[in-house]
Amino acid sequence: MNAARMLPWDWYPGTIPDNVVVDETAYIETTFSFTLYRSRQPLGLRIGRGASTYLGTMFDAGPQARIQVGEFTLIHGARLICDAEIVIGAYTLISWNVVLMDSYRVPFDAAQRRAELERVAYRRPRAFEADVPARPVHVGSNVWIGFDACVLPGVTIGDGAVIGARSVVTEDVPAYAVVAGNPAQVVRQLEPRKEEETP
Repeated sequence: MNAARMLPWDWYPGTIPDNVVVDETAYIETTFSFTLYRSRQPLGLRIGRGASTYLGTMFDAGPQARIQVGEFTLIHGARLICDAEIVIGAYTLISWNVVLMDSYRVPFDAAQRRAELERVAYRRPRAFEADVPARPVHVGSNVWIGFDACVLPGVTIGDGAVIGARSVVTEDVPAYAVVAGNPAQVVRQLEPRKEEETP
């Protein structure tokens, strides 16, 4: 990142927002990842040492959003929908088309949802503004999340867990568990090796 907060290699003519802290050893492929970023927090996003975000990764962050990406974590084409908090630990792999969401952004009640959809049609820019509670999402260290998986609001994924491709994670995942399916269920428990345990 240069002094103008642009990426010299970027195909998109954007900038890194001022409230985003990127370690000098981290890599962001494109500023297009910030086209939906609206966080007004003093520190909206921190990308840790050696972490990487690649093409297709989207930080869809609302005004109160705080996102943390841990050291040496790799995110390739995931969407982080955040209105409160998403924390991702170190050495985690997140594959393409993964969705991490701490909010549904629209009410569950059908009448309220319909009214919000009608209001959105007249807003500029078109955006949801319904008061929908957000529940933080926490992903531990050494986690592997397979492609097309969806992690729903309020979920905590323990260290060393593996989330199978196309799984829908509705509940907390224990450390070193392998989960798969919709809804995701534990299919195997891994034994951590000493060198894998987070200090």
